[in-house]
Amino acid sequence: MHRIVVVGAAGRMGRALTQGLNAQTDLSVFALVDVHDPGDVEGATHVAALDVLDPSRVDVVVDFSTPEAAVVSAKWCGQHGVDLVLGTTGLSADQRAEVESSVGENAVVMAANFSIGAVLSERFAAMAAPYFERVEIIELHHDKKVDAPSGTSLATAEAIRHSRANAGRVTAPEPTERLTVDGARGADGGDGIRIHSVRLPGLVAHQEVVMGGPGEGLTIRHDSFDRTSFVAGVALAIRAASSRTGFYFGIDDFVA
Repeated sequence: MHRIVVVGAAGRMGRALTQGLNAQTDLSVFALVDVHDPGDVEGATHVAALDVLDPSRVDVVVDFSTPEAAVVSAKWCGQHGVDLVLGTTGLSADQRAEVESSVGENAVVMAANFSIGAVLSERFAAMAAPYFERVEIIELHHDKKVDAPSGTSLATAEAIRHSRANAGRVTAPEPTERLTVDGARGADGGDGIRIHSVRLPGLVAHQEVVMGGPGEGLTIRHDSFDRTSFVAGVALAIRAASSRTGFYFGIDDFVA
């Protein structure tokens, strides 16, 4: 049985993970960490900080909180040899470096998206992108998301860039010569990949990768309609981490 601590447990993602992970036969959430009261604790203990817990009772920390708290979790896990599954997004380059440098005799699995469907859509996009002249990404999220572009869209753009570079594909020049409104072509995701961020109430997490070539187009879309869509990927990462050490970005290697 994997003994789990959820950091950021009072948030919507934390509550969904607590319920979903407890439903797995080999996983048990025994402690919830949050400065706010998470409400229904599913039989777990609520504490305000990781450092009040006995690390010998913890197999893995699951953190979907804030960039600052994620760094604290990473350091605590590295010091005590506890595995970390990190889904917090919006980390700066320095914060990510701190997470990576904190790894000791433990495993850290950090991913922009733990949805199996999102992982597969990124894989499919990287496979298809070298065959098209231009690629753009539209990411759509709920209006409480504070960072943009999403970590998923940035990871997808990176995968596409590597795939196109390996294939010797050169992106066609930007066709737009005049911008009537600044930013109308979206953010520059590198190699001519434009990323467009949408924030609206009612959404959860959605992404379209739109590709175009002579006489044809291809759209790869993934939708998370509910936060339970991330539970399977987090559970997969927990199980994979238990037999590994070191830092892993993404769960693609764990998805057969």
